[in-house]
Amino acid sequence: MTHDNAGGGGPGHRDAAAHRGRGRKLADHLVGRHSVPRISRETLRRILREGKVSWQTTTTWKASTDPDFITKMHRILALYDTPPADGRVICVDEFGPLNLMPRKGKAWRPAGRPRRLRATYNRYGGVMHMLAALDLATGKISYRIRTRKRWREFLGLLKTLRQRRPGEKLYVVLDNFSPHKHAEVRTWAADHDVELIFLPTYGSWLNWIESEFAALRYFALNGTDHRTHAEQNAAIAAYIRWRNAHAEPKIRFAPESPIRQWTDYPAKAA
Repeated sequence: MTHDNAGGGGPGHRDAAAHRGRGRKLADHLVGRHSVPRISRETLRRILREGKVSWQTTTTWKASTDPDFITKMHRILALYDTPPADGRVICVDEFGPLNLMPRKGKAWRPAGRPRRLRATYNRYGGVMHMLAALDLATGKISYRIRTRKRWREFLGLLKTLRQRRPGEKLYVVLDNFSPHKHAEVRTWAADHDVELIFLPTYGSWLNWIESEFAALRYFALNGTDHRTHAEQNAAIAAYIRWRNAHAEPKIRFAPESPIRQWTDYPAKAA
């Protein structure tokens, strides 16, 4: 059994206490290094705020070896910024694996009564995979959940997208997962007015659907402990229905990001 939120105070109380603790440690560090003779936490907080310095999570950066990174990136950004008049842009990717397991998360609960999830489990239910497509023109997501994610399953998704949008060219943004590049997939796409636009290697963050997967994980899976795939799939379906009911066209992809000014590929994150 997990013991998150045990004892007095809720998450907000603990976050505030941790923030005060960080400020106190930084103040002590500055005094210890003789940067200042003394400084109050309030003064330090004001200096950090005015300097736009905040406590942030450290992330990793996977450098791409793709020699055509900039060309591919700008092609995708151009499709995002100016959708083609003869069709629509659709971002496609796989989400998963969908295991049956307890997942940490947050939820509204009575104070002092956090939900408890089992800490040990067995993966007897097998694994499922979600294949999903984000239509930028509508902002809606379509998906299917399958036991495999081979080229056959991927091609099936493309055929469904093609049937739903007759008479329009489909510009499909996707990564370099081998089933996406299968000869059968490429041949079918060329014959059915579907252009496959591959991301640069290690450039999955350019796929607009990635942010939707983050929201899906947060709202549909975090804090759950589904015992069957039918139960978990129902939770995913409920979220997608709610999300699509509130969907709007996807515009303005990272408008203020430094990537907009890149003329060559940096060796590390901007």
